[in-house]
Amino acid sequence: MAKQFKIYIIVLLAMVFWAFSFIWFKEANQTLRPMTIVFSRLVLATVLIVVYLFITKQFQKIKKGDFKLFFWLTVCEPFLYFLGESHGLTLVSATVGSVVIATIPIVIAIAAWIFLKEKLGIINYLGIALSFIGILIFILNKEGAFVYNPKGLALLFMAVLSAVGYGIFLGKLVENYNPFFIVFMQNFLGSILFLPIFLISDLPHINFGEIGTADLLPIAKLALFASVGAFALFAVAVKNIGVTRANVFTNFIPVLTAIFSFFILDEQLTSRSITGMVVVICGLLLAQLKTKKQSAES
Repeated sequence: MAKQFKIYIIVLLAMVFWAFSFIWFKEANQTLRPMTIVFSRLVLATVLIVVYLFITKQFQKIKKGDFKLFFWLTVCEPFLYFLGESHGLTLVSATVGSVVIATIPIVIAIAAWIFLKEKLGIINYLGIALSFIGILIFILNKEGAFVYNPKGLALLFMAVLSAVGYGIFLGKLVENYNPFFIVFMQNFLGSILFLPIFLISDLPHINFGEIGTADLLPIAKLALFASVGAFALFAVAVKNIGVTRANVFTNFIPVLTAIFSFFILDEQLTSRSITGMVVVICGLLLAQLKTKKQSAES
């Protein structure tokens, strides 16, 4: 019981870091371009994790055939995920972005139904439908028109699909590799994948003389707490309670982000957005409930 409680604390802490990441990105984006933020975050995270692995002597040899798993893990996240999330967040608020990202457990449930033939209970399907109704409440106004940029939402949903792929590959790797080594590989390979994009899209526009310490602080937070801390903690949770159960906790991200954004970014919480957020969370929780029959089969 004590170990289980510890795992729950670990995964909740990861969610807090990820909730803050939406705010830190918005802070950094005031002066820095998206790819500059992402590339700098990955490079700094790689350096930090290398130092940690060197001190603790936790470097591991990659088994034959596993490198492709690490590669596709990185393609899904951080590469495609960050492309969608970073550009999407420039077009919507931090709170809206976190709500869209919180649909990841739903998409995982749908993917399992389509590709793994896993059957869900009626209450789970009701939860999936309810959560999407919540999203619509959040992003549509009274006349049924988009309140938020459709392109931004599309990019964020691309990030959601990438996270599903990441969860699948992570579930295979945590059985054989240390969580911190996995995080090192995804940040290192991610830095390589993002390098040409950064050099072409952002480097020519950077004025290093205008970048101050205050501009770099959010990137340092993103690297230490989100790219290293949260991913390592989440990998520990996946190893102990599985991908699906660990992903349930992402339901808390929009709630935490909305609260943090209200106090830090002065983002408004309207009654409509609060209603949509509550509906999304309720739907997500229903989508993850197990019926007695499913529990017996497990």
